[in-house]
Amino acid sequence: MTARLSSRLARLLNMVPYFIANPGISAADAAAELGVSAKQVMDDLNQLWMCGLPGYGPGDLIDLSFSEDSIEVTFSAGIDRPLRLTSTEATALLVALRSLVEMPGMVDPSAAQHAIAKIEQAAGAAASKAGTHVAAAESPTVATVRGAVTRRHALDITYYSASRDVVSERTVDPIRIVLVDDHSYLQAWCRSAEGVRLFRLDRIDAATERDEPSAPPHEVDDSDALDLFRDDPALPLASLAVAPDHVWILDYYPMTQTAVREDGFVEVTMRFATEDWMARLVLGFGAGVRVLGPSTLVDLVGVRAAEALSLYDEFDTSST
Repeated sequence: MTARLSSRLARLLNMVPYFIANPGISAADAAAELGVSAKQVMDDLNQLWMCGLPGYGPGDLIDLSFSEDSIEVTFSAGIDRPLRLTSTEATALLVALRSLVEMPGMVDPSAAQHAIAKIEQAAGAAASKAGTHVAAAESPTVATVRGAVTRRHALDITYYSASRDVVSERTVDPIRIVLVDDHSYLQAWCRSAEGVRLFRLDRIDAATERDEPSAPPHEVDDSDALDLFRDDPALPLASLAVAPDHVWILDYYPMTQTAVREDGFVEVTMRFATEDWMARLVLGFGAGVRVLGPSTLVDLVGVRAAEALSLYDEFDTSST
């Protein structure tokens, strides 16, 4: 859905100057050149009819005279003129572009740097001072992933899953690259999981582009995977109590809050792949997190904690 909307927006932005340059062209001829159906051209023209300048009244909206035989723009609302940025607007745009360059996989770094250079040249010294940090070169793995997304090819990836503490080999059908909480993710159909998943780019250890098209099932809704940590009922569920001064971890781990106790502790649940990994995670927070269940995890954390304390006792004895 998002890809279709982006494609239509780009087409709508180009249609006004196109029809100004081709007055009287028929819908069929325009459709052939624009690569869409004649019906889509007419739908786009009806959409443009409702677009224009703030005020959105007579004299503000784009005005067109069109039928299937002839299309003409009678008022462009300024969309035929080049955009002129103020120094403040140029500075904001430069900051945004530099931020995108620093996010792996979001844009082609060379294209973004080229755009930055053009804006700096056009806007002058004031805008060019909006940050001078040079982004690190794009990694070959990220470049491969981004290229596969652009060319709509399938990928073989080696991926480290932090929640499972395992490295796996997967074949995926890319959908797009998204930004979530300052991290770049590949959104793709995972053939082994048979579902849409998000793969953090900095956790993809290797990627190989396949010479075959990306082909997620037609019924897949690409917005579904924006639930970053999809709840997998096949995995065991831990019940935890998080201390008031440790509630920040809810922003960093896939936890679901279930209750707030009178002592301020927040009860949460969290899926995990292995008890060994979950025990290590919980022990890393010390007294900040308590395990409520399952009982096997409670016992394992208790054993590991006792082992750690015994090492301290041995150290105290040997030092004296």
